Amino acid sequence: MGTTLIGHIDSDCFYVSCERVRSYTLRGVPCGVLGNQGACVIAKSYELKSYGVKTGHPIWEAKKLCPHAVFVKRDFRWYEVISRRLLDLLKMVSPRVEYYSIDEMFFDAGELQRYFQLPLQEATRALQTLVQDEVGVPVSIGIAPSRALAKLGSDAAKPFGVRIVDRENCEVFLRSQPVGELCGIGRRSERKLQDRNIHTCWDFHQADRLLIRDLLTIKGEALWWELRGDSVTPIQTSRPPHKAIARGGSCGGKTSDPERIRAWAVRNIERLIEALDHHRVYARHISLQIDANKTALWLGRTPLAVPSASFRTIYDAVMPMLAAAPQEHLVSHMHIIAENLVWRDRIQKSLFFEDAQSPLDQIKRNINQKLGRFAIRSAETLPLHEIYHDTTHNYDICDISGKMCF
Repeated sequence: MGTTLIGHIDSDCFYVSCERVRSYTLRGVPCGVLGNQGACVIAKSYELKSYGVKTGHPIWEAKKLCPHAVFVKRDFRWYEVISRRLLDLLKMVSPRVEYYSIDEMFFDAGELQRYFQLPLQEATRALQTLVQDEVGVPVSIGIAPSRALAKLGSDAAKPFGVRIVDRENCEVFLRSQPVGELCGIGRRSERKLQDRNIHTCWDFHQADRLLIRDLLTIKGEALWWELRGDSVTPIQTSRPPHKAIARGGSCGGKTSDPERIRAWAVRNIERLIEALDHHRVYARHISLQIDANKTALWLGRTPLAVPSASFRTIYDAVMPMLAAAPQEHLVSHMHIIAENLVWRDRIQKSLFFEDAQSPLDQIKRNINQKLGRFAIRSAETLPLHEIYHDTTHNYDICDISGKMCF
């Protein structure tokens, strides 16, 4: 089912706004949200941004720029609560909603005027006010005939703005937007376009379609159509099945300590099994990627004898790969990837098929579902003292199901 109007709703300073929902004292003051170990700013209010503080700034630099700022530790579980409140409210207003990310959603805006009994501009403002009143976070909203235009509109309307992109104002709007503002145009693509004298979104709109396809492949051509108001990417109300599931990320700093590296591997295995359980799939292959300074250093891949989501099976696949990885570099990041997935209820079981998860796996899952993530965990993760023994340094994980991107 198609729609002639697509909306994009984007929360302003989402993490900070979530903190302000439960703490009124943070409203109107420069506020930053800190990442793991409290070392870097991962989100900032507009007040803090005005002092020159940027995402990724170390806390000591941020304090120099704005000594009276307030900094709080991130709480991804709370952010998920607010995100799902926004999702539920939007589903009341729109017949179709795409849960794009924790703070961004696309929706069918075709029913917006009927729902609020107002013209489109006023109806969009009414939705913005409803979100502010019911969820508590400020949002910016773009409405347009296509996703790319709608997102470009909401981005340009920030903070707390509304922009309707229609046939009458499209040219003026696109002329005001640098081509690098288009979602999907990275710096390399932007340089390619600028080399062809394409600097604004209007230049992109006017460019030859085949030239854009030659420069940016079929994805660039899809953007070209979308900027012309032809929607080629529909709203997806449910996430397509995963081709692979990965869990991992930072190792809490660079390390060559084998105990810590092994502990991070085990923790990531436990996260991966949780995700496999949630999606009701087994893995046929397990890969391990080791990164140093955010550059892939080593990648191993092991086929499993039978599709599995068993801790013991995945552990036995990962540990030999970990032992084979180069030891002379400091490890900064790690990912464990389940590939070649198969639905659990579609496996053709042989006479010798063993249950892919042991009774211990099932007990562990049941307890963690009841008492909280990692309530029961492998003792091999105990060397990660900063996670389990220091509440100021615990590592929240933003594993939210159902989102379309990351």
